[in-house]
Amino acid sequence: MRLGSRSPNEFIQLLNKQNESIQKSFVSKISERVKMIDVKVMMGDSTITDQKTFDPKLVSDYFQKISSNLKDWQLQDVSISNNEDLRRIFTKFEIMEENYIISGHISIQFHVLLYYKPEQRVIDCQKELSDIVDLTKSKEQEISDNSDQLVLNKLKEKGYKDFDHQKLFEIFYEKDELREEIMSEIEDESGTDFKELSDKKKKLFDELDSLLIETYQIVPVLIDDARLVSGEEGTLLTLDIEFSKNNNREGQFDPRKMSDVVKNNISKKLKELENIIQQ
Repeated sequence: MRLGSRSPNEFIQLLNKQNESIQKSFVSKISERVKMIDVKVMMGDSTITDQKTFDPKLVSDYFQKISSNLKDWQLQDVSISNNEDLRRIFTKFEIMEENYIISGHISIQFHVLLYYKPEQRVIDCQKELSDIVDLTKSKEQEISDNSDQLVLNKLKEKGYKDFDHQKLFEIFYEKDELREEIMSEIEDESGTDFKELSDKKKKLFDELDSLLIETYQIVPVLIDDARLVSGEEGTLLTLDIEFSKNNNREGQFDPRKMSDVVKNNISKKLKELENIIQQ
């Protein structure tokens, strides 16, 4: 049974009020930890600007603190999902009260925006990459424009002289090793080491990746499971109560069959949880 769901039962209504109070406390505490600060970042066009972000570690530490204070609860480690542009920090916990299981899930979901660090090296790398691309394109076009004659000349140099153009090209495309050898010779004679340029380009891209900076965006409002799955930013706190029978969990049960002791202890545990969240 998900707390917050409508129920005519007086005890469940009481738990719903506790759940609402816990959620409000949770959102308030999260809001304190995701306050935005300005950081300097560089755009792809080398423009430097201010971007707002927060520190996700403050939230991870807060979740860890909650977990460490839930002494008698079974806990999951605080985890961070690591999708490209959408992150989630979350943990789960549960506790038994006789045959009833109280389980909780807390999380925040936020978006990641990538920028460059405001460093001169970013501009230098971009310029070097541009020069390599221009040089590679120019040389490849030059080879392409003269490729037919260059290939014919190379084939003739290797002794293929008594064939017409069509036959020479059939030989060229049927013999892989010969084709690779000739193309390598043509590239060498062009004065351009394409492999070296390719390796350098990869290193520059890797260096640019190392100069990226992540910024984090969130709206600290309460969302539900459906909005979490759809990728919305926000915070989530859900509490469920299930009946355990023969190691099976049943979400549907009759709260009228609960003893007063169980009801009182469940309510106490929710109050303890709220006190921990408010710390």
